[in-house]
Amino acid sequence: LLYQIVSKSGAAAHKGGTMITIEGPRFSTKAESNVYRSWGFSLIGMTTSPEAFLAREAEICYAVMAHVTDYDVWHLTEEAVNVELVVKTLQKNTELAQESILSLVDILPEESSCSCSRALENAFITNPAAISSDAKNRLGLLVDKYLK
Repeated sequence: LLYQIVSKSGAAAHKGGTMITIEGPRFSTKAESNVYRSWGFSLIGMTTSPEAFLAREAEICYAVMAHVTDYDVWHLTEEAVNVELVVKTLQKNTELAQESILSLVDILPEESSCSCSRALENAFITNPAAISSDAKNRLGLLVDKYLK
């Protein structure tokens, strides 16, 4: 659904790909950039993986609308990556992101049929009887349905 919405906006959109998350804020070195490309990564970023992991653990559906800001340092014919270029592109993409999210909300179904809402169903190896009441209280919001 996210891909459909962004595509309808007229912006360049790509569905799928592989992203590597690096520690930041920083730009990759040329060597790092070339290694990531040789590994087959489509995007290099400083976010997304932690958010995707947390959404999965919270059994929340998650999609990424990644706005590319630069070609990193590997591209020989594009302008070198710098903070000003990144900020300018981010500002340009903010409006597209906001409009896309508003449009997406209008078409999201009330109920989801995907497996996201059951992601932790088979994740527990600890016998529920061995989990303390304190731990059950702290984690209840996320896992109560599996500890009964």
